[in-house]
Amino acid sequence: MATTTLAGGLEGVVAASTRMSRVDGEAGQLTIAGYAVDDLAPQATFEEVAYLLLHGRLPDAAEHTAFARDLASRREVPAIVHTVLRDAAAVATPAMDALRMAAPLLSLGRADDPDDHALTAIAAFATIVGTYGRYRRGQAAVPIRTDLSHAAHYLHQMTGEVPSPERARGLETYLNTVVDHGLNASTFTARVIVSTRSDVISAITGAVGALKGPLHGGAPGPALDMVFEIGSADRAEAFIRAKLDRGERLMGFGHRVYRVRDPRADVLSRAAERFYANGGERGLYDLARQVEATALRLLRERKPDRRLDTNVEFFTALLLHGLGLPSDFFTPTFAVGRVAGWAAHCLEQLKDGKLIRPQSVYIGPTGRRY
Repeated sequence: MATTTLAGGLEGVVAASTRMSRVDGEAGQLTIAGYAVDDLAPQATFEEVAYLLLHGRLPDAAEHTAFARDLASRREVPAIVHTVLRDAAAVATPAMDALRMAAPLLSLGRADDPDDHALTAIAAFATIVGTYGRYRRGQAAVPIRTDLSHAAHYLHQMTGEVPSPERARGLETYLNTVVDHGLNASTFTARVIVSTRSDVISAITGAVGALKGPLHGGAPGPALDMVFEIGSADRAEAFIRAKLDRGERLMGFGHRVYRVRDPRADVLSRAAERFYANGGERGLYDLARQVEATALRLLRERKPDRRLDTNVEFFTALLLHGLGLPSDFFTPTFAVGRVAGWAAHCLEQLKDGKLIRPQSVYIGPTGRRY
């Protein structure tokens, strides 16, 4: 009988090949379609990065313009989406649940065309999440503008105001940073679903369901809550020591894959520094950096055999808070960026992959009789 090796959580199992991204946890490197994330994310537009994932190369100027125009033309969502979002807001439904409810409706009236579904989801997620933010605050949706960049469009849908170039660039850097990250749980979910030759919208909806889980979607809100609770730099050490004494996890530190500092944390740290240098709560940024330094020192003191460095959640919270986004919209905003990765993975799976069908090991009883 062949030996069967069980890998809990599929740890270490290679289930697909991809051109999208490479995660090197040992070296602390993230490569997006050939580009280091710290080179690509702060400089490219979101439209360029989405095009890169979908086509395997950056667009030239004419392609960039045409692609951005195509995405902008897909921002309107079916009327039933607004109905669902208003009803969800009326009972204070969490934003990720509202996105999960609205996402499958994007296929309404559309043929089952994978490329069309992919582009529509990328464009419409910003509208869904931004509009829901307004409904949750008791405000009306704002009209769609097609003359704004994708990042500016999202902030406009959320706030009703056209953002400054600095604010749009801050969000754009974030969206680019989180656009893809190997075969994570939500991306794997999307690829499994579409490998059955189901439609891309169904696969992306499944990915939203996976991201909704706190073990994957993360907790950038609590990472910032800790900074607010500490309040001043002189309280940081006692506060963090007490948490560690109680065996509690420090949110925003450590990562399942990265054994060194999460490279996305560096990108967002610099983005947050630039953003707060141009206004906003500079004192909050300084406090967060002092809390980070204290936390890293105490973690190395308590757990010298483990590398628990700052992860993407810590500076995600700082940057998105500075942009004025509510903490319960941090994970849906993550989805606004990651949907481009999900869509590109779906198209790649449809082109190159086959049905994903792993085996399981039965551990139940045998020999029972009815």
